[in-house]
Amino acid sequence: MDLRDFTFDLPESLIAQEPLAERDSSRLMTVSRKTGAIGHRLFRDLPEYLKPGDLLVLNDTKVIPTRLIGAKPTGGKVELLLVEKTPSGAEEWKCLARPAKGLKHGTKVLFEGAGVVVEAEMLGQDDEGLFVCRFSGALDLEKLGQVPLPPYIKREATDADSRRYQTVFAGVDGAVAAPTAGLHFTEQLLDGIKSMGVEVCRVTLHTGPGTFMPVRSEKIEEHRMMRERYRIDESVFSAVVKAKEEGRRVVAVGTTSTRALEASAQGGFASPVLEGSTSLFIYPGYRFRVVDALLTNFHLPESTLLMLVSAFAGRELVLDAYREAVKKEYRFFSYGDAMFII
Repeated sequence: MDLRDFTFDLPESLIAQEPLAERDSSRLMTVSRKTGAIGHRLFRDLPEYLKPGDLLVLNDTKVIPTRLIGAKPTGGKVELLLVEKTPSGAEEWKCLARPAKGLKHGTKVLFEGAGVVVEAEMLGQDDEGLFVCRFSGALDLEKLGQVPLPPYIKREATDADSRRYQTVFAGVDGAVAAPTAGLHFTEQLLDGIKSMGVEVCRVTLHTGPGTFMPVRSEKIEEHRMMRERYRIDESVFSAVVKAKEEGRRVVAVGTTSTRALEASAQGGFASPVLEGSTSLFIYPGYRFRVVDALLTNFHLPESTLLMLVSAFAGRELVLDAYREAVKKEYRFFSYGDAMFII
């Protein structure tokens, strides 16, 4: 398939720059795969589209403040986005760097914040193009780091973002981007969903920078996803298997939960892979093994996330829904509105 098959016109004014005052006051578009019907509600109305016996799967990854601003000895500004620690045992990280030009092996960058000073030495790049750097001492990201807001949010992160660019059920440190479909939930809404007989469980997929990376291949089949770490408890996977056997819906909250679930079952339900890293790329033609309904935000044109949603609901239906969302001025991307594909 061609990359241009996944484009649509999006006015820049519809890209949400701030979260709404109340998480569950976002709009909710409902899309039926069976009939193609499109509806318009608020997110707090979601329980009306769930039913007793559904298995709602959340991603409990927690965004860590991995955006670091430093300077080279020459005074040149360097921005690092830490992705994950290497297994070396040292304070060594894989990261994205901006500007990347001039960051040769041995280049040193100084970071300061809240009385903390630490130096990073660049060690080269790995096979995915990520830089590897080693810090001179233990990193206190709470003092040195900033919330890594997506590049389409054209402002600096604030103290409010440290709370709002995080789900209320976040619990496992490791993400560089929020699982944004989960941002709409409040504790009260989740309590209400549980009380109506919906089973709620959690998986972990640490969202990596691949969520922002553009697809550079005209033929999307040639694109390679960056690997992301995930983990699913045995009890959670058992609950998934039981729901499938009993004909109950598995409702994935977000593309990240979807990828974790689908990656775990690539070899079948009898031999799941419950922990590791995945580069699973889901695009039209993919056969879903686990997920029956999908809650998601609205995504970038030509993005792998839009391709995943198109694989789930059909490209034409999804693009029709996106055109409707633009027409009705839905808010797009991380701090934007949501879509429930039934």
